[in-house]
Amino acid sequence: MVWIILGVILLLVVVWFLSGLSLVQEYQKAVVFILGRFRGVRGPGIIWLPTFISLRRTVDIRTRTVDVDAQDTVTRDSVTIRVNAVLYYRITDPQKAILAVSDFREAIFQASLTVLRNVIGQNNLDDVLKNRDEINASVRKIVDEITDPWGLKVEMVEMKDVEIPESMQRAMAKEAEAVREKRARIIKAEGEAEASRMLSEAAQEITDNPFSLELRRMQMITEVGAEHNTTTIMMIPSEFVSMAKGFGDMAAQIAKEKQQDQ
Repeated sequence: MVWIILGVILLLVVVWFLSGLSLVQEYQKAVVFILGRFRGVRGPGIIWLPTFISLRRTVDIRTRTVDVDAQDTVTRDSVTIRVNAVLYYRITDPQKAILAVSDFREAIFQASLTVLRNVIGQNNLDDVLKNRDEINASVRKIVDEITDPWGLKVEMVEMKDVEIPESMQRAMAKEAEAVREKRARIIKAEGEAEASRMLSEAAQEITDNPFSLELRRMQMITEVGAEHNTTTIMMIPSEFVSMAKGFGDMAAQIAKEKQQDQ
C-alpha cells in the first residue's frame, strides 16, 4: 500500500512538472508572473513554470504594421483632405509592453492617428503632396518618442494615399494647365527672338559679303530642281540689280539737271 501511494504521488509530481513545460518560439518572448508578481522575461526555447501559480504573456518581437484608417484632416491652408498611412513598429522591451500599457496595439494606433492629424494640420496642401518624406519622418519621430516608455520602437511611417476634394482637383488641374500654357508661350517667344537674332545676323552677313547671297540663290535653284517641280525660276544676280539701279539713278540725275538748265 505504501509503495502504491508513493507511486501515485510520484506520478502526480511528474504530471505536474510536465504540465509546467512550454515552448517559446525564436521570434517570441515570455513575460512571466508567479503569484501575481513579475519574475522576468524568458525564451526562446523550452521554459518551465510552476502550474497553477504562474502566468505568462507571450509577445511577438517581430516587426508589425498598423494601418491608420483614412481620416478627414484639415491642412494649414484650410483644405480638407483624407489621408491614410501605415506604421511599422516592433517590441524592444517586452516587460514595458506588458506592464506600462494595457494594450500596446491600441495605444500605438491611437498615437499614430493623432500625431498624423496634427502634423498634417501644420503643413499646407502643397507641402503634403510634395514633401511626403519629411512628413513621414516627422510623424515617425514623434510617435517613437510617445511609445518609447512602452517598450516600442517605430521603424517607419508611410502615407499611402491622399484624397483631395473634387473642387480642389479641378482648381489644381486649371493651375497646372495655366502653368503649361505659360511655359509654352515663353518657349515660343524665346524661339521667335532667337530666329529674329539669326535673321539679323544673316542680313548683316549678306550686306558685308554680297557673294553669300549669290551662293544662297544657287542653293535655292538646286533645291527647286531636286523636287521635280515644273516651274522654273530664273534668279538675277545682285550685280545686275545694282547696275540697273545705278543706271536709273544716273538717268534721273541727268533729267533733273536738264530741267534746271531750262
